[in-house]
Amino acid sequence: MLRIVLLLVIALAAAARAVKLKSEQTTKDWWERAGFYQVYPRSFKDSDGDGIGDLNGITEKLSYLKDIGMRGFWLSPMYKSPMADFGYDISDFRDIQPEYGTMDDFKKQVAEAKRLGLKLILDFVPNHSSDEHEWFKKSVNREPGYEDYYVWRDGKPNPDDPTMPLPPNNWLSGFRGSAWQWNENRQQFYYHLFTAEQPDLNFRNPKVVQEMKDVLLFWLDLGVDGFRVDSVGCMFEVPADENGDFPDEPLSGATDDTEDFAYLEHIYTIDRPENVKMVYEWRELLEDYQKQHGGDKLILMTESWSSLDIIKPYFRDIKGREGAQMPFNFRMITELIATSTAYEFKNVIDSWMAIVDDDHTPNWVLGNHDRSRVATRMGEHRTDSMTMIQLTLPGISVTYQGDEIGMTDVDISWEETVDPAGCNEGRENYALKSRDPVRTPFQWDDSNQAGFTNGTGTWLPVGPNYRTVNVKVQSTDTKSHLSVFKALMKLREGDTFLYGDWRTVALSEQVFAIVRDLKISDAYITLVNSGNSVQTVDANSLLNHVPKMLYYAIVSGSSAHKAGDTVAANNIVLQAYESFILEVRRSEYIKMRAAVCELWLTDISFGLERGFE
Repeated sequence: MLRIVLLLVIALAAAARAVKLKSEQTTKDWWERAGFYQVYPRSFKDSDGDGIGDLNGITEKLSYLKDIGMRGFWLSPMYKSPMADFGYDISDFRDIQPEYGTMDDFKKQVAEAKRLGLKLILDFVPNHSSDEHEWFKKSVNREPGYEDYYVWRDGKPNPDDPTMPLPPNNWLSGFRGSAWQWNENRQQFYYHLFTAEQPDLNFRNPKVVQEMKDVLLFWLDLGVDGFRVDSVGCMFEVPADENGDFPDEPLSGATDDTEDFAYLEHIYTIDRPENVKMVYEWRELLEDYQKQHGGDKLILMTESWSSLDIIKPYFRDIKGREGAQMPFNFRMITELIATSTAYEFKNVIDSWMAIVDDDHTPNWVLGNHDRSRVATRMGEHRTDSMTMIQLTLPGISVTYQGDEIGMTDVDISWEETVDPAGCNEGRENYALKSRDPVRTPFQWDDSNQAGFTNGTGTWLPVGPNYRTVNVKVQSTDTKSHLSVFKALMKLREGDTFLYGDWRTVALSEQVFAIVRDLKISDAYITLVNSGNSVQTVDANSLLNHVPKMLYYAIVSGSSAHKAGDTVAANNIVLQAYESFILEVRRSEYIKMRAAVCELWLTDISFGLERGFE
């Protein structure tokens, strides 16, 4: 009887601890454990054979996103546009670019996404419009109400040519040269941070602020689930002085090229505090809309490549006013390279987590349409390792289309280059700035044009490795990048990856570890060897109560192991560039301890029955 009572007490204590641990966790909303997928519409799937991706092509492939474990996707711009910057120059914020489809096509996409349980996030581009937008045309003509929709200024006298004024100051465009463009009709310069075809809207004009809020409401009414805000740090410039003038920006000392954006320190045009306040207003708009219409939480993502101290306030201000749920975390793109050590990996992750308080959720971004692909940037042999790191960290993941199959940058010739960032650099330097190599058509299969189109050509060339790096081939290969990715997304659904403790560990220059631990249940250890030599690890240095044997849960494609194999906890060998996730089955450890306890209780019971003390 005593034995039964004591065993029951031990079992109840363990169960109570489990309930306590779980109940102490904050309830997670749908987006806080979600995987999001970035779709670049022009390059995802072409449905009509013209070599350009479109909305119907995306809708056709939404089931693929569901299959690989995504909860949502965000579309790069599909709005009406002259395509000077491939959709980021918008001529109508409330219409669809004809080569992408129609508004009816978009509505069908929304309906299909909802049927599949996928959330649709739109790219919101508030900083500028196209110079072909109706607003800009009216502003050029100084039509009442539109005079100050954009940032207009008089030029400076030009001693060499009195008929052609000089720009108002030295501000530079991110696409080379002066950020000021002369307009002959208005006889003034307008400011454009990006191309001359993308005039900046004037967010110091309340009418512009309301106009852009109305744009958000328009798309919310059509059923979208949130927005990713493009170039969020660029919307406001420094206020003009009493004479209406803007100050020159100081030299950075980074380059002697007077037309390169890096020539100046952009203290008057980038990362103004007013940008953050604008995001708070948009978050309030989304919250109010949800209260009125019901449904799940509406999401706000923001794009900023700035320092952590600049990004942190986008979460929330010191007064508790909420901003974006997801200020994008680009540090794995900007801070890590192929030669980065485990200590650098740990610093990049831990420094981001230092700005994310307990009320907010971290996010991890490995790639996007503006930067070199992860397989090219880090090396194809590290593709699985980077995916394992991203998908075993707590919070939200963001995947750029094609990274899940290890697509690489494609060499694009000068003659094939269409990106204005590259074209403006000229033949000699175009490859340094062009974003075309990361925007090539998605590789669906090994058929003609990688299954992207049934036409004879594509707007950018298909990658030459498409016959082996594609969804069809990798779907049947258990060692492929896609198989590893899908296994990781499935693993993320478990409680260990929703609750419990986690930490990063640099075990050496080469070996990096992530420990996910629910304490009283199974735990997982991600081990990554980023170097070219064999390394050995003892799991007892990472966790308490480790059973003698651990199980391989997921292994990189280069690994000789397979899921379900076992390894001695005190002698884990990682081959060069190998990575895997080990499952710590504490249930076996607990059973072992319970068996010992039962033997001990049996001895006590036996002694008590015989009157022994």
